[in-house]
Parts: sequence; structure tokens; C-alpha cells
Amino acid sequence: MNTRTRTRSRRLAGTLAAAAVLPLALSACSDGGDDSGKSDSSSKASAPRTGGDDMGTSGGDTAAMDQPFGPACSGVPTSGAGSFDGMAKDPVATAASNNPALSTLVTAVQKAGLVDTLNNAQDITVFAPTNDAFAKIPKATLDKVLSDKAELTRILTYHVVGKKLTPTDLENGSFDTLEKSKLTTSGSGESYTVNDSAKVVCGNVRTANANVYIVDTVLMPKS
Repeated sequence: MNTRTRTRSRRLAGTLAAAAVLPLALSACSDGGDDSGKSDSSSKASAPRTGGDDMGTSGGDTAAMDQPFGPACSGVPTSGAGSFDGMAKDPVATAASNNPALSTLVTAVQKAGLVDTLNNAQDITVFAPTNDAFAKIPKATLDKVLSDKAELTRILTYHVVGKKLTPTDLENGSFDTLEKSKLTTSGSGESYTVNDSAKVVCGNVRTANANVYIVDTVLMPKS
């Protein structure tokens, strides 16, 4: 009688143990499969959602606020080093050299020995005269200025402000230039004037170290 009771107890214990182990094994398999499935589906779903959020919300809003403006912007190449994206990667003198409309300015900067000065400066604003702006100056006068390094340097540094200016800053501004005298700006929206004479024809252009406002007239410091 005792032997039978012990045998039955052992069998019952074995059955209970097996019953206890089986759900744990199934649970482990189920958890592993669910984790794998969740991980895969999560990664596949999150990638496009993240990209969509970046492009459709804050990223898009920021891009809209920071875009260049003005009639001359349409003449800027849409790709390559001379495009807006290309210029944003280079310091300002290098960026200007990739824009055909600024070739006279680039020549003047080279003659004045200011390439490294402008490229190494941090957080500046450059009012960049177009080739047409330089063409307004009588050729004899322009040639004389280009051959006078001191005077050329004085004129070019008058086009540079030692901080980055936003369009809002230009609405009613007065700023010290690297030439040490002041220039003034006025306007609103997408229409701005410098010293009541030079019009911004393509503004809010970004380079690696500067904000650039392309103007239709060469700015002359007071004697």
C-alpha cells in the first residue's frame, strides 16, 4: 500500500512539473517571436514616419522661412557649386567665385587680397554688388580703383558687417562695417534698400560663414 502511494505521488509530481514547464516554454517562444515581429514592424514603420515628420513640419517651415528672395535669385543656378545649396557649403569668397553674376566682385576681392580675410571671418554679412552694379561706374574710375589696393580695400570692407543680419534686421537698421563707418538699411517683406540707393536684388543667401544680400549698386563709404 505504501509503495503504490509513493508511485502515484511520483507520477503526479512528474505530471505537475511537466504541466508547469510547458507554458513557460510556449511563453518563451511566443515572446521571442513577438519581439522579433514587433522590432521588424517598428523599424519599418518608424523610418518613413520620421522622414515624413521632418519634411512636413518643422523642417519644411524652417526651409520656407530661410529661403532667398528677390528678382535676381531666379538667375542663380539650380544645382552645382553656384546654386544656393552649393554656396551654403562654402565660405563667402569661395561661394561668390562660383556665382557668374559676381565675377567682378570676386576679381576686386582678389586684387585687394581679401579672399582669406572673408573666408576665415565668422558670422558676417556681405552686401555683394553684381557685375551690373560695377558696370554703373565709369570704366576709367573703376580701373583706377581696382589698381589702388588701399582704396579698393576701403570700398570692399564697407560692404561687410561683422554679424549675420536677417531680413528683419534690415527693416530699419544702422550697422558698423569693417571699414569702420556705418551703412543704413530700410524696407520690409522682400524689398530692401541700402543707403537709400542700392536695392537688394537677391537677399538672404547663405554661405558657410556669412549671410549675403546681392545689391544692384556699389556702396561707397563717405570720404
